[in-house]
Amino acid sequence: MKLPEILLRECSVANPLIRDKEYQYTQNCSLLSREQRQFYEDNGYIVIKNLVSDDIIEKCRSHFVDVCNGRSPAGGMFLMKEPTLRKAGAAGEHLIYKIQDLLYDEVFSIYTTLPKLLDYVQCFTGPNITAIHSMLINKPPDAQDTTIHPLHQDLLYFPFRPADLIVGAWTAMEQIDTENGCLVVCPGSHKSNQLYQHGTEQFQTGPYKTFYGVKSEQTCQPIPLCMEKGDTVFLHPLVVHGSGPNRSKRFRKAISCHYAASECHVIDVKNTVQEQVAKELEATGARKHLESLDFQSIMKLRSVVVRGSEGFTAD
Repeated sequence: MKLPEILLRECSVANPLIRDKEYQYTQNCSLLSREQRQFYEDNGYIVIKNLVSDDIIEKCRSHFVDVCNGRSPAGGMFLMKEPTLRKAGAAGEHLIYKIQDLLYDEVFSIYTTLPKLLDYVQCFTGPNITAIHSMLINKPPDAQDTTIHPLHQDLLYFPFRPADLIVGAWTAMEQIDTENGCLVVCPGSHKSNQLYQHGTEQFQTGPYKTFYGVKSEQTCQPIPLCMEKGDTVFLHPLVVHGSGPNRSKRFRKAISCHYAASECHVIDVKNTVQEQVAKELEATGARKHLESLDFQSIMKLRSVVVRGSEGFTAD
C-alpha cells in the first residue's frame, strides 16, 4: 500500500483506554489518515517519511561520537561494546554498538521529546505519554554476526500493559538498507496478541551472548524496511521484527524510543516469559547499587513523562 502525503495536524484524542470500535491499535487522531490507521492495524508498523530533521539527527550523531571518544560524559547512559571488534582493537565509534537510557541526556532528549515525534506517538498512546526505553543503535562497517538482532518482540522488555497502548519509534540516522543491516518485520504478527517464548542460546554464533529472539518457529515472512535519513517507523510492541549484520563499508545508525500511555498499569512478570529478562536487569541494577529494586521498579525509574500527566499503577 502506498501511503499518502499528510500534513502535520494537532491530535485530538479521548481516553486511550476507551477504544475506537473500528480500530484496535490506533487512537482517534486526525494526524493519521484512515489509510494509514488501517495499514498499522493490518501490519503492526507504519513508516513516516522524513519525520526527523537533518539538524536533530546530526546533533545526535555528533554527540554519540563525542560520548564514544570520551569527549562528552556518558552520565547515567549505558554503553555497549561489540566484543569481537573490541578484541580486534577497535575504539570509539567503531567499538560502541549501542547506547541505552538516553532520556536524561541533554542532547539525545531533543529527539525523545521532539514535539513532531510525540504528535505521532499520541496517535497510538493517547495524550498522556511516558517514555519508557531509549537507545541509539550503531552498526559499524564490517561488523561481525554478533550485531545481528534475531526476530523478537519488544514487549519482552516492558512490564507495562496494555500492549496496544505502547509504541516504538525508530528513526534512521542515515540511509539504511539490506547491505548495512536494516530492520526486517513480519507484517501482521502483532495480531496474535501473544508474547512468545524468547531465548539466546539458539542464536549464538560465537563465544558471546547474543540478543533475545523468538525461540519457536512462527509463520513469518519478514520483509526489509529500507529507509532514508529521517524516516521513522512506529512499531507495535508485539510485532515480530529484527535486523541483520552490517556487511557494508558504511555505518548503520538509528535512534529509538519506546513510549507508553501513562494510563498503563505495571504487571508482575514472575512465572511469565519475561522472568529471565527481569532477573538479568535486576542483576545489572545490583551492580549499579540498585539491588533493592525489582524489574518493575527499575523500569519505572528509567521512565520519563514527556507529555501530559503522570500515571503507571500497580496491577
